[in-house]
Amino acid sequence: MVHTAQTQIGYLQNNQMTIHNLISKRKSIRAFSEQPIDDETLASLFEAARWAPSSANEQPWRFILAKKEDKIAFLKMEDCLVEGNKIWAKDAAALFITIAKKNFDFNNKANIYSWHDVGLATAMLSVQATELNLYLHQMGGFDHAKAKEVFAIPDDYEAVSIIAVGYEGDPELLPENLRAREVGERKRKPLSELVFSSQFGKENDLFKTTTNN
Repeated sequence: MVHTAQTQIGYLQNNQMTIHNLISKRKSIRAFSEQPIDDETLASLFEAARWAPSSANEQPWRFILAKKEDKIAFLKMEDCLVEGNKIWAKDAAALFITIAKKNFDFNNKANIYSWHDVGLATAMLSVQATELNLYLHQMGGFDHAKAKEVFAIPDDYEAVSIIAVGYEGDPELLPENLRAREVGERKRKPLSELVFSSQFGKENDLFKTTTNN
């Protein structure tokens, strides 16, 4: 259920909360411009990811980057995507694969938090990108086995996502069905459906809701 006709009360009157503009500005776009990203700017994204927190400070994230100028690598990565993603991801300035190390270094046991930590690193990268007027679009729609083979990903690592990054382009250039999604209202579930008290599903007084009639 998406929050549309509800007003959150208490501390969240009229759903007016202050969050950092780097969070509110972030969005997953499909309309990318042809503007390239300079190397220093691109490197800063991964530097931001490097400082993400992780379980046992394992830092299980790895990335394989393919800039648009590196035509062979870019086309190989693009070719791993499902057809619906290829339509627009081809216009991004760069693509990169996010990868998780399966086991902890210190005891070689399964790291069940590795995907979570890769997500944290990606979030840090996303904040840095937004600060630089760049946008990401994370994709789960790709051939994992093909990516593993083509990019020689070792058995003790696994591909998590492929991400397109670039500057925002003109949504009018997208196919009609994608254009509507690109310019449509951004919706999020209300906090009353996400944050509970004492047990799962129990309403938290901080996020009580009333329905507008």
